Amino acid sequence: MICHVRCFADLSSAFSFHGKYMCRYKFWLTLFFWLIPTGLLLAEQQQGNAGDYPITPVPPTSVQVDDGFWKQRIETNRKVTIPYDFQKCEETGRIANFAIAAGQIDGKHQGFWFNDSDVFKVIEGAAASLALHPDPVLEKYLDELIAKIAAAQHEDGYLYTIRTIHGEKPFRLQRYTGKTRWAYLEHSHELYNMGHLYEAAVAYYEATGKRTLLDVALKNVDLIDQVFGEDEGQRIDVPGHQEIEIGLVKLYRTTGERRYLELAQFFLDHRGVPEGRKENRIYGEYWQDHQPVTKQTEAVGHAVRAAYMYSGMADVAALTGQKDYIDAIDRLWENVVGKKMYLTGGIGARHHDEAFGENYELPNGSAYNETCAAIANAMWNQRMFLLHGESQYIDVLERVLYNGFLAGISMEGNTFFYPNPLSSNSEYRFNKGAVGRQGWFDCSCCPVNIVRFLPAVAGMVYAHKENNLYVNLFMPGKGTIALQDGDVEITQDTRYPLDAKVDLTLAPDAPLPFTLRLRIPGWARGECVPGNLYRYLPSKEAQNEWLHGVKLLVNGQTFPLKLESGYATIHRTWKKGDRVELEIPMPVRRVVADEKVVADRGRVAIERGPLVYCLEQVDNQQPVDRAILPDNAALTTQFEPDLLGGVIAIEGQGDVATQDESGRWQQQQATLRLIPYYAWNHRGNGKMEVWIPRGIETLKQANKPEEKETAGST
Repeated sequence: MICHVRCFADLSSAFSFHGKYMCRYKFWLTLFFWLIPTGLLLAEQQQGNAGDYPITPVPPTSVQVDDGFWKQRIETNRKVTIPYDFQKCEETGRIANFAIAAGQIDGKHQGFWFNDSDVFKVIEGAAASLALHPDPVLEKYLDELIAKIAAAQHEDGYLYTIRTIHGEKPFRLQRYTGKTRWAYLEHSHELYNMGHLYEAAVAYYEATGKRTLLDVALKNVDLIDQVFGEDEGQRIDVPGHQEIEIGLVKLYRTTGERRYLELAQFFLDHRGVPEGRKENRIYGEYWQDHQPVTKQTEAVGHAVRAAYMYSGMADVAALTGQKDYIDAIDRLWENVVGKKMYLTGGIGARHHDEAFGENYELPNGSAYNETCAAIANAMWNQRMFLLHGESQYIDVLERVLYNGFLAGISMEGNTFFYPNPLSSNSEYRFNKGAVGRQGWFDCSCCPVNIVRFLPAVAGMVYAHKENNLYVNLFMPGKGTIALQDGDVEITQDTRYPLDAKVDLTLAPDAPLPFTLRLRIPGWARGECVPGNLYRYLPSKEAQNEWLHGVKLLVNGQTFPLKLESGYATIHRTWKKGDRVELEIPMPVRRVVADEKVVADRGRVAIERGPLVYCLEQVDNQQPVDRAILPDNAALTTQFEPDLLGGVIAIEGQGDVATQDESGRWQQQQATLRLIPYYAWNHRGNGKMEVWIPRGIETLKQANKPEEKETAGST
């Protein structure tokens, strides 16, 4: 593992960090996070807001995450991943592109045509980190970087380094950018890049109070608002890669300038609508540009783009009351969760086009499950909760956090998965040419997306609506929540996800009546995921009522468990020192998939609490791709403090199937050992399986030549 202190010291030199420590700056009232709506103060002061999400998240600046599972990862992100990503952006020319475009140095554009966006994403993550941990050295580096970006901007606000460097002269990547501005929005990413610029600009402004990057963003957005629209002389078109919609909403929240919100809705409303566009042409399903957004019922095409679009629709709907948007994303959510989502919360079945497959098309070895798609799925589900207030959305969010997302970054913080399959034969180079984790990619959208996501996790723990306080995630630490009638400090003590015992201590400023809404996770309610895509097999622990064994106490007295939308509700007048204790049994669960999921027929997956488990070859003497786990095999747990940062391993007596020279199958008993899925591939490359055959017939069928999953199909 990289020494955090040393790592940052080394990178400080590499980035030319210098200067004396400055005085701590005053934090702004709200902190922008890319997942959490903020910036409302200025917007309401300037123009007023017609509406917003019914539920308000508590921002990370009001939540302190103490030592524990997520604290380790947030700190690693701050101390390792952010400086590491900046270093890689320096080494690969992503930052130099701005200096070249500004005429400060000579050179050619390096990397993909959309590489500007990677820099913006790391800036956003660094700004979020600054707001939580002031660091004058990092801030000075960001100031110098922002100056380069500002210098690369055209006088009219245009910012796209590859075009600035090459102009309209032919160049290698011109087939993706188009010959002139906005000529090829289908692939150019001109608007996508700007969405990430806007998010970074608001983040840095709200973390530091400095307008430097915000002014760059506002100069650009005013240009785009002039170019695109329905007035005479304006252009009707949409971005090929959605993202600007989210950024525009954040600019609106920060400035109160309603034109930005209207522009976001313009880009959404014209998606799938050919009238008025060049040659009346739409792009197609890959871009979610095949139908108007309000008519879409099935998630298709590029998974990241889709989930960004659904998030943007939620934002616009919350602010405008656009009910047809909400109806559409409700339908799409049911389609994804009920037919197209992996057990890990990952989305995007196909390497080809990084896309959703058909309904129930969920292969394991060739699963794509881009880390960016997991992040986008978390974004979307957080917003769905803010709209509807139902725990099912947080259940999906939690599943993504602990599995589909977390697998994407190593515990050391400097190696990554781009795709996240649920099976590996240790030969197929699924990770952009590698069998295991890589330190960087030519297209490194995932490593830079991670750094802006992790600081936001603390902002998903609590939320409020009037005098309702939601506890959505379990993390040790403190939060300060501004309810309608007074402020409440809440302290949470838990070892989650090792166990599900949660102690809450509440401290309102004065005795205060309000309703505490404490999420009882879907896995505790007998619901693996909302819908019927995955379900738990009955077990001895689950044969009776699923909630049997759940204990809820208020000030040491048993409190009746009453669920509303997945939340245990406690209404009372709370006083300082009041204590709530929640204890949920966390047995090992067997999961089976809908029979329509061909890849998982006859197979079982193992979960404990929010964690999906897997067989990794390093822990097992026999080939894990020949393992069998009968339904009657007893499964035991053991805490391993020195394994993979401290995990609970699961063991059971299963079988391993072999074939002799004549092709006859045989079974022999074997001990099977499983670890959390997020922790695999930290001890070298090897085979891995999430879905394990329940009997030998499944293996026989899978090993017929015509039935084998083509792991390398792209």
